[in-house]
Amino acid sequence: MRPFRAVAAAASGSFRGGRNRISPLGPASFRRLASLASSSFGVAFDIDGVILLAHSPVGGSPRALRRLHDDSGRLKIPYVFLTNGGGYPESKRAMELRRVLGVNILPSQVIQGHSPFKDLVDRFENDLVVSVGKGDPATVMSEYGFKNVISIDEYASYFDNIDPLEPFKKWTTEPSSDHDSRRKVDVCSQRVKAVFVMSDPVDWSRDVQVLCDILRTGGLPGKEIGEQPPLYFASDDLEYQAKFPAERLGMGAFRIALEAIFNRIHPSPLMYTSYGKPNPFVFNNAEVILKHLVASFTSGSPQNRIPGIVRNHKFKTIYMVGDNPKVDIRGAREAGAPWFSILTRTGVFKERGNCAEFPADMVVDTVEDAVDFILKRECIS
Repeated sequence: MRPFRAVAAAASGSFRGGRNRISPLGPASFRRLASLASSSFGVAFDIDGVILLAHSPVGGSPRALRRLHDDSGRLKIPYVFLTNGGGYPESKRAMELRRVLGVNILPSQVIQGHSPFKDLVDRFENDLVVSVGKGDPATVMSEYGFKNVISIDEYASYFDNIDPLEPFKKWTTEPSSDHDSRRKVDVCSQRVKAVFVMSDPVDWSRDVQVLCDILRTGGLPGKEIGEQPPLYFASDDLEYQAKFPAERLGMGAFRIALEAIFNRIHPSPLMYTSYGKPNPFVFNNAEVILKHLVASFTSGSPQNRIPGIVRNHKFKTIYMVGDNPKVDIRGAREAGAPWFSILTRTGVFKERGNCAEFPADMVVDTVEDAVDFILKRECIS
């Protein structure tokens, strides 16, 4: 077994059965891991508008990322993807990025807007919670450890006539495999204890209606007014860059719509918690994950460990490469040292010069230019 495969498997938790056996490292592999472990810098890339536009690479991203791996494809510079996007498990997103970009990417390198929801499992593990958004948000929450999660698609289907516009909609959603009368009785008699907006909602009219029903009645639509259950948003992006030339409305726009309507029909204002960039804690969490990434490549059997380096590891610089000044650059600036912001022109930001409101430490045209700048600044060929 080659060293990278063994350590990568350990990092992604893919060992099955038996004892983990990692063969001793040769001198070249040891030097590579020692270099990785002692790296004074790391990199965080936004995805939409920096690495991809929709599902297509942009700005020479495959070439740029290959420079962060050695000739055999093994990681030599620690980096993560720090995105407000989501809706799919980190493992599936890593697989998609690996296929499109042609480099090995671990699930542990993918930090999505809803990744911090894992920390709320202890609070809501067995409670009925509703997940909202495109993709497969209920599966994501289940993988995080929530045991009684249901998508808003399935939840709405159990309440007759809850969406008055449903007869006029030309699309349909496939019923869940556990869509049965017993599940309906349970859902319709239990109060929703929390709502998690995981990714951009698809059916705004229905979702605003159903969420208002849930939130103003204490978690049981059709009942009396009650205390609002907790509401969490994975991010608060107003706009993002897709393939259409102009920016598209994001989760923040949906939050504004929901909040405006809720506050008009309910005596108390909507209460919610937003995660994602530009919150400084997201950047602090990314720094911790970068350190864990370094550790995962320098741990294993005792003969493969590099004593002391990871335990006391500190980054002098972490580069945030993003396209949105209000999200990526603002977040890196507010997080402070060791963050260094690089703004690209392949996404939301397209102007010459710098952003006046949230100026970046460096502005480049593409992510390939960003990586070139980083490696030259760090004196790495």
